[in-house]
Amino acid sequence: MTYAPGLPEDATFYSAHKKRVTSRAISVAVEHALKERGVGVEDIAEIVFDLQRPFMPGLTLAACAENVKGALAKRELQHAILVGVELDRLAEKKLLSEPLQSLVDQDEGLFGVDETIALGAVSSFGSIAATTFGYLDKVKPKIIGKLDLAKHGRVNTFLDDLVASIAADASSRLAHRVRDDEEKRLSTNK
Repeated sequence: MTYAPGLPEDATFYSAHKKRVTSRAISVAVEHALKERGVGVEDIAEIVFDLQRPFMPGLTLAACAENVKGALAKRELQHAILVGVELDRLAEKKLLSEPLQSLVDQDEGLFGVDETIALGAVSSFGSIAATTFGYLDKVKPKIIGKLDLAKHGRVNTFLDDLVASIAADASSRLAHRVRDDEEKRLSTNK
């Protein structure tokens, strides 16, 4: 029995009924989940670009997209996306138990679990990512705001925060890589 798309037949067994879920299968599932919910790498890259442009002359949207893809390669973030998107989907179908259904469906302001999952996903990218996430969660620029205001039966309670997390992670990743490159150049020129 296959538990996820892309699992090889010779996957490592943990027990008689479970196969290892491969990194590739998880990456494909995350890419599909985001695309299905109307979120593209380019949408997130635009946010990263706006955040980092004041600090990085010559920054390109392509560099931002590359760092979004790099952030999306982290398992912690992938797992958070899969859980959050699935909870949003279940809420749309009215399949959660009450009162959780109402909390998620209404994006109740005091619920906070959506932010907690997204904030947990930024932890591996450091304090810059955490503070950037807080900023994005309040300001809700571009696709984050569109997701937050979605109507017509669409539930994005978790997704808007997860997109903020991805953008914050990519921004932190980009900032650290630019600094590393600067330091290499300076040490080479001595």
